[in-house]
Amino acid sequence: MSAETRPIGVLLADDHPVVREGLCAMLESDPGITVVGQAGSGEEAVALAARLDPDIVLLDLRMGGMDGVAATGHIRRESPRSKVVIVTTYENDADILRAVEAGASGYLLKGSSRAELVGAVHAATRGETVLTPSLAGKLFRARVVDQPVLSGRECEVLRLVGQGLTNAEIGRELFIGEATVKTHLLRAFKKLDVSDRTAAVMVALERGLLS
Repeated sequence: MSAETRPIGVLLADDHPVVREGLCAMLESDPGITVVGQAGSGEEAVALAARLDPDIVLLDLRMGGMDGVAATGHIRRESPRSKVVIVTTYENDADILRAVEAGASGYLLKGSSRAELVGAVHAATRGETVLTPSLAGKLFRARVVDQPVLSGRECEVLRLVGQGLTNAEIGRELFIGEATVKTHLLRAFKKLDVSDRTAAVMVALERGLLS
């Protein structure tokens, strides 16, 4: 069977078995979709995604242990071919933004119809961003409100971090002390809501702050 005709493989992740079964029944009513696996936690979803290589992972946002946002980040790094769509009951602006920034291709509410769910899977497979219509405005507002403003020096430091320079090398390049470099990094970490250098550079690049 060619890639064009084979069914879209979907991995479901939700800590409620009844929800998983309901989603499974809705998806498999479409002959172009097959559910290749089910996970009851974020950790299990990450492991199954690596083993099964699904086209799409449908992830619940709130699960015990690793939540959907953290699982999204792991899956996008470890199984980059798999697209992630968050399916949740939560409409919080910050949650939507966190999911999209972690690499999710979409964000749907569990109240979505079968047609919306099936359509979202097909759209995500085509590389489109999927968002329940009622959430589009929330995502826009969240981006406007939460977009951090890095100082010019913080941007300079992060650009040099992205080039692989150490703190000491950055200090020499910018004619500032190594302690000052660390201060700029810590401030950038706080503004970007990250905890390490690599994440800071990645988030800043994704948000167009280093262009």
